[in-house]
Amino acid sequence: MTSSLFNSVFITGATGFIGSHIARRYLADGYSVSALKRADSSYGMLIDVADQITWYEGDVLDIPSLEQAIKPGIDVVHAAAIVSFEPKGRDQMERINVEGTANVVNVCLNVGIRKLGFISSVAAVGRPVPKGNTKNEPVVVDENYKWEESPNNSNYAKTKYRAELEVWRGVAEGLNVAIVNPSIVLGTGDWNRSSLQLIKYVMDQKPFYPAGLANYVDVLDVVDAMVRLMQSSISSQRFILNGGTIPYRSLLEQLANALKKRPPTMRVPPALTRLLWPLEAIRAWVLGKTPLITRETARSASSLYQYDGRKIEQVAGFQYRSLSETIQRIASALSDT
Repeated sequence: MTSSLFNSVFITGATGFIGSHIARRYLADGYSVSALKRADSSYGMLIDVADQITWYEGDVLDIPSLEQAIKPGIDVVHAAAIVSFEPKGRDQMERINVEGTANVVNVCLNVGIRKLGFISSVAAVGRPVPKGNTKNEPVVVDENYKWEESPNNSNYAKTKYRAELEVWRGVAEGLNVAIVNPSIVLGTGDWNRSSLQLIKYVMDQKPFYPAGLANYVDVLDVVDAMVRLMQSSISSQRFILNGGTIPYRSLLEQLANALKKRPPTMRVPPALTRLLWPLEAIRAWVLGKTPLITRETARSASSLYQYDGRKIEQVAGFQYRSLSETIQRIASALSDT
């Protein structure tokens, strides 16, 4: 494939978990790939292919760096975001997730790109307060759900929701857009960051498991869906990406078995979880460490929500990978380290 504006893509957050997988996919497809990187950051998971990417120094808060990198007629995938469930991370998420997304949208509008792909989150769809749910049945949420203020929405969710509003503003102003909302993303990467901390939790053979449900999707499915939507005529729609919903206990057991680790066996009921997180906050403060559990993660892990990811199957003929395939790939990657 020869290089042209029509097979060129610029990626924000390319050194992150999802962004690096997207960059690799576009490189494999023969695209000319450019990306944004802060001066003090590493190439992350792209170190072995860094010389195949055109790098621009800056970040999503640096509008001149965006104006330099985003060219007319190209594709843009906006994957840069901060994920934090600690109170001290709120201001940074507001800047990066909301203000940064507004900057990307504005530059894309001013320059005149071909299409913007936005990596959102199921958190941006929201978590309604269960109404009349007396049988502990999961609350099913799909793309038609309208955001409502709820104590079940984390600060991260609120910033991703407001970021998505910036993207919808771009749509109203004529921007060609595709939005995906992944659930917990599983795959290979930095086991100490983002959703991959779940893998580290299993590797460390922690004894506890939460009472709630886990919604999951393979990172390769996120990439496949994003690229497929970018290359299609589908526009101005959001797609929840969720390969399945199972109890946390089952997910952790399957991961532990594949990794040959001892699975967690002690269920932590929601009432006890609400008591544990304040104690953990004190412990982390005294030791100067990141808390293992916060008010928001405690609430999330104990919740019963099921995200319906079937729309993309129906609209785009998409098919999710099986959980067993994902877990085996993770186990294989860890056995090689």
